[in-house]
Amino acid sequence: MMTYHGLTRAKPAVAALLCAAFLGLAACGPTESNFPGQPTGQGGPNNPTGKERESIFGEDGLQLFGGGAEENLGGGGIGVNSFLWRASLDTISFMPLASADPFGGVIITDWYQDPKATGERFKVTVYILDKRLRADGVKVAVFRQNKSESGEWVDAPVSGATGPQIENAILVRARQLRINTIEAQEQK
Repeated sequence: MMTYHGLTRAKPAVAALLCAAFLGLAACGPTESNFPGQPTGQGGPNNPTGKERESIFGEDGLQLFGGGAEENLGGGGIGVNSFLWRASLDTISFMPLASADPFGGVIITDWYQDPKATGERFKVTVYILDKRLRADGVKVAVFRQNKSESGEWVDAPVSGATGPQIENAILVRARQLRINTIEAQEQK
């Protein structure tokens, strides 16, 4: 039976044995495996012809962080269409922002109360769903509350046209931003 002290003496020996095994395997050199009857050109055994082959990821290879051959208008360094993102922020800029996630494409406002309409407040959540500038690339959810007689805020229904009206305003602004960007690039 091995005691605790026996284990502490065995640890350095095991570590030395593992290091020796690792160094022994590391000293092994690379091997070549040329099979009879298989031509080997400049490309080696895995590419006998030596010609450059196409990649399964396309001409530019695997692009993880953008930077492909084409200029991606509206992609920017964010995870959603930059024109929709900026247009959304411009459209709801009169409301206080609670949260804005440019990579997830979600903008959440805090409750906004129009000074002219007391007893009513609104909150908006904008979802940008695509990297392309498309009509279905933005979705708006509007929430409304009214103040009850007891002074508490109570959820109230929102007109079904309110969300699509804000979506259309965002799309109009996004198209204008895109046109301005293209015109500015053409003038260079």
